[in-house]
Amino acid sequence: MRALFDEALAEGTRLMVPRAVVRWLPVDARGPDSLEAGGEVLTIPATGERWGEVEHVAAAVVTIGEALERRVAALWESRELPLASMLDSVGSGAVESLAEYLNDVLCQQGLAAGLRVTNRISPGYAAWDVAEQHALFRLCPGAPVGVTLNAACFMTPGKSISLLVGAGVRARVDHYFSQCARCWMRDCAYRRMPARRTVHR
Repeated sequence: MRALFDEALAEGTRLMVPRAVVRWLPVDARGPDSLEAGGEVLTIPATGERWGEVEHVAAAVVTIGEALERRVAALWESRELPLASMLDSVGSGAVESLAEYLNDVLCQQGLAAGLRVTNRISPGYAAWDVAEQHALFRLCPGAPVGVTLNAACFMTPGKSISLLVGAGVRARVDHYFSQCARCWMRDCAYRRMPARRTVHR
């Protein structure tokens, strides 16, 4: 198993092309369940309570590109199922790590400006309707990094993540730990660890 992982990791490293596009925007209006920025109203349940007084948002799209997915498809076609599965997992882990890295970068940018930056959220998670993906892409199109969005809100390449963070002098910030630990969705089928309470509750 370790040899298979090492092979998948080496191949994945060769195939990945990590890219990100970010757009910072001032928040024009806040509500208990909504934020308005850049002419878009984002409906995010309980965002007022969980994020507090955010004055800015950063919308972003990250991706590792298409090459890894094409290789996984070819491996499935040739029935090399163990390597295909492992390589797909490597790609999923890589794009999550890229999103976490970008969240760190945004936090550093916020600190430099005297702002606190929230944890990231994405449409389809934390009770945020996946249909809001279209509004997020209008704020920060994925085209500069080669990511497109279809009518059903699926991104291409599939190993891509769209995200939003808030920032403000009095923004609420959770401790830095696993995304599952700070996710607001209680009954997620993909939860890897229990959710923890925010430091402000």
